Amino acid sequence: MARKSLIQRERKRQKLEQKYHLIRRSSKKEISKVPALSDKWEIHGKLQSPPRNSAPTRLHRRCFSTGRPRANYRDFGLSGHILREMVHACLLPGATRSSW
Repeated sequence: MARKSLIQRERKRQKLEQKYHLIRRSSKKEISKVPALSDKWEIHGKLQSPPRNSAPTRLHRRCFSTGRPRANYRDFGLSGHILREMVHACLLPGATRSSW
């Protein structure tokens, strides 16, 4: 189980990213439309004004049940060992164990 403070920090980043998403998207569209380099620098300054934690690259996927930050499967939202336990317990429909 991950520390609760780290999970809360990740949730805070997600909220910030959602809050500033439209601002970032509109600034990026403006940069592509403006031909003058000086205007692009001004828009780029606006793009850097939101907090760093609002950038989508700072987000990190975590396991849905344990909060583990590594070995996550996007399809299930679970970490590897939790996914394995759930498949063995037949809790995930459509997932089968490999037997060879």
